[in-house]
Amino acid sequence: MAEFLAAAVAFPTVLFSLLLLVVLAYWLTVVLVGLDFDAPVLPISISLFVVITWFAALVGTVLTPEGSLRYAVLAAALLVGALLTKIVLIPVRNWTRPEKPASRNDFVGRTAVVRTARVTENYGQAEVTADDGGTAVVQVRAAQSTELKAGQTALIFDYDAEGEFFWVVDITTGG
Repeated sequence: MAEFLAAAVAFPTVLFSLLLLVVLAYWLTVVLVGLDFDAPVLPISISLFVVITWFAALVGTVLTPEGSLRYAVLAAALLVGALLTKIVLIPVRNWTRPEKPASRNDFVGRTAVVRTARVTENYGQAEVTADDGGTAVVQVRAAQSTELKAGQTALIFDYDAEGEFFWVVDITTGG
């Protein structure tokens, strides 16, 4: 135990030992007070970096002789800490990535079922299913002077942002 404490307070480990105490105090406060943060990646990133770098510096301090290589241990610990933190955080970043907001363009390429009596170049509605399983009734217009009837399946191939409607074609005939 005395060797561990000696290594923990020796240069360069002592730098990260102090940071480790700050990280532990932070997480203890989070647990006891129940702090809530919107971007958990930053506190997790900093904490992981400090813990990994502290451990790398501790191992380097124990394995190297006094004095001569301590600055190399510091540099190596920082490098190991940065690389391992980046690797470990890949799944955390993917997990905390905000969801892409829904867009009307998400319906382009999907099929829709005609819900009005007819769909022409100037009028019509159809029901389309989103990725989450929900459905939406959207304004559609038939392309190429064709007319679609209620119950027919159409392919949404474009969105007209100015008119706020989707262009569709009959899926059975392709036009």
